[in-house]
Amino acid sequence: MSFRLFHVDAFTQFPFSGNPAAVCILPSPADETWMQRVASEINLSETAFIVKKDSGSYFIRWYAPKGAVDLCGHATLASAHILWNEGLHPIDQEIEFVTNSGKIICETSENWIMMKFPIIEFKEEKIPLGMIDSIGIKPKFCGKTSLNDFLLEVESEDILKDLNPDFRKIQNFSCRGVIVTASASSDDCDFVSRFFAPSIGIDEDPATGSSHCSLGVFWSEKLSKKKLIGKQISKRGGIIRINIHQDNITLSGQAVTLVRAELF
Repeated sequence: MSFRLFHVDAFTQFPFSGNPAAVCILPSPADETWMQRVASEINLSETAFIVKKDSGSYFIRWYAPKGAVDLCGHATLASAHILWNEGLHPIDQEIEFVTNSGKIICETSENWIMMKFPIIEFKEEKIPLGMIDSIGIKPKFCGKTSLNDFLLEVESEDILKDLNPDFRKIQNFSCRGVIVTASASSDDCDFVSRFFAPSIGIDEDPATGSSHCSLGVFWSEKLSKKKLIGKQISKRGGIIRINIHQDNITLSGQAVTLVRAELF
């Protein structure tokens, strides 16, 4: 048996930028161990596995090289992009993904894919012992999100760009990852960020949708804005539009297909 497999660059309109994800189309749910082995073999930041549920909805699971994840924005974006662009789902109809974290609704408008995610709350915390040594600087704010990420704010975009964290030390913290953010130094976005998650096999994620579910709330409160633009300033980079609603958050991005393949 073989399966359709795609390599998509998400949160970008240009190949070789944004965040790469694999999308695997399955006829029925697969064994978790097998999906993890596939994700480890492909070795992108996430691999999404999709199974059609009914005419408008799909089951989706996400796996990083070292384990399953509860929420992944860029692989969801990549999955919606594939379903529409490969003619697997009508382009004029929304897509509903059924996940372990609830339902995610995707719509398309003018080459942008809009995804309705749950708001990821955060609480301010004391800076844990060893965090300053791990990232190389004392943050001006430290919080912890409900996705088990640390959320740190630093003084400037230049400081954020120059961070050279110790991934081995970060891996010792009991968290999914570390989000570091700063206000933007230019007018083309509202804030910038980077995301480090060595514990799940991703030293630095290029463009992270799930982190923006909490970053959007953080910067919305600071800037008193409901609509924001976030830029992830990794080497590959990524742009994410954010719209804060009362009970959910919309993340919007673009995507480009890089590879169509067959998985045996």
